[in-house]
Amino acid sequence: MSTIFGKIIEGEIPAEKVYESDSLLVIKDINPRAPVHLLLIPKKEAKSLQELPKEDLTILIEVVEVAQNLAKKFEVADNYRLLTNIGNKAGQSVFHLHFHLIGGKPLGPMA
Repeated sequence: MSTIFGKIIEGEIPAEKVYESDSLLVIKDINPRAPVHLLLIPKKEAKSLQELPKEDLTILIEVVEVAQNLAKKFEVADNYRLLTNIGNKAGQSVFHLHFHLIGGKPLGPMA
């Protein structure tokens, strides 16, 4: 795997793990935008949600289930965002599909 997330998944780069299964890794963001800022990273590499093959769409079920559970665990179940960026113009900087779970403070409207 060629991205920083691939290297984290492979154990080449350390990260603070919050959850791990055979297909998904969740870590704390090293540059958090809110008190709770987690990255949910599918282990199977796809550049973005747009490029996720149809046969791999089931990972989205796990992402949502894990996000719901972690939102409860981190006490943000009533105030969080789950988002992914697709492409440079949307702010994607690591081209390995991942989702941000952000909460723990008023987030305001999206720009």
